[in-house]
Amino acid sequence: MEAATKKILVIRFSSIGDIVLASPVFRCLKQQLPGVEVHFLTKHSMKAVTEANPYIDQFHYFNNNLNELIPKLMSQQFDFIIDLHKNFRSWLIQFQLKVPVYGYHKLSRQKWLLTRFGINQMPDRHITLRSLDALAALGVVNDEQGLDYFIPDGKGIQTNDLPASHQFGYIAIVIGASYATKKLPIPKLQQLCAQIQYPIILIGGKEDQQEGHEIASIDPIRIYNACGKFSLHESADLVKQAKLVISHDTGLQYIACAFNKKVLAIWGGTSPKLAVEPYYGSKQLASHKNEVGYHNFIVPDLSCQPCSNYGKKKCPKGHFNCMQLQDTASIAAMAMQWIQ
Repeated sequence: MEAATKKILVIRFSSIGDIVLASPVFRCLKQQLPGVEVHFLTKHSMKAVTEANPYIDQFHYFNNNLNELIPKLMSQQFDFIIDLHKNFRSWLIQFQLKVPVYGYHKLSRQKWLLTRFGINQMPDRHITLRSLDALAALGVVNDEQGLDYFIPDGKGIQTNDLPASHQFGYIAIVIGASYATKKLPIPKLQQLCAQIQYPIILIGGKEDQQEGHEIASIDPIRIYNACGKFSLHESADLVKQAKLVISHDTGLQYIACAFNKKVLAIWGGTSPKLAVEPYYGSKQLASHKNEVGYHNFIVPDLSCQPCSNYGKKKCPKGHFNCMQLQDTASIAAMAMQWIQ
């Protein structure tokens, strides 16, 4: 196949974390296939996640209108599709474009067995590696350079955006998440922040602003509530500049990995068993004394965890032990150790 004919469409509609976890696909395609033209299809609401990615040649956005989108995609005359979403919508696009398709192993049945019955048949294969496996037929391999996230010029944080007390170092705590069962309750987050004797910046969206205010109220000088005050890129820059990142299972956790930051990952209704824990490839990790770049905090011996692939609005059992029993003292102690 001539280099000029290599036009590839990568499909991943959402979410922030899943797109970042798939980011090595763009880099490996672009760097390993001479002359390739990499196109990316995602939801328009996800535009910011990849808009500055230098490995993507052209973007296509889904705005809930496949009838309008598909003719535009057909006009591109793609040679291949890399389907990293694998839902009915992506299948319809494949059916219309009629070109060879390579997809990753979504493992829906295995995830259902794990979250519904606690039967673990998940392979020991991270979602990022499974996304890269989809490229094998094209002769593309994992370059072991980990995840990517790119902040456009001029869209990062400015020094005067932060209080003076936090301009010389801070721990970032990502308090938001898409579902309640992935988040520590407010009293537990207050407890954690009280146990960390170091400047803290709370990161989240506008929907987390009030919770951030309640958490920061225990020490408003040492704890700065940035929730809802900054864009995704600015929040990513806050993560990039942090000494350490403490995060629930959410997109900024994986953005932290892309910036090679040390991560303390707190797991509730979801779990690393779902093959979505922090990922760095073989890059030099930003940890001291050659320690691993992340640590998972999971309440041990809970038969009901994970209860969901994505999270739920409330604990199905009512006790929420996966978060209520988290040992915040241990999280705080490791945080203080890792910033030394």
